[in-house]
Amino acid sequence: METKKYSSWLRYLGITSQLLVMIGLAVYGGIWLDEKFNLAPLFTVTLPLLVLGITFYKLIKETGKKNKNNGSK
Repeated sequence: METKKYSSWLRYLGITSQLLVMIGLAVYGGIWLDEKFNLAPLFTVTLPLLVLGITFYKLIKETGKKNKNNGSK
């Protein structure tokens, strides 16, 4: 019972860590692309928003799958 509780926390901690790393890389890549193509904040704003959208889609898909497997919980 304890390991199940910790495994769910660790899974969400992993998702959070992935989100933070991906947003950081998207901001860094956006700044680099903006400097390279001389486009003010276009990529710096667009890439992190794209990463957030994809991550939330994956999160909703994963939690919906968990709910279907566990019944109505």
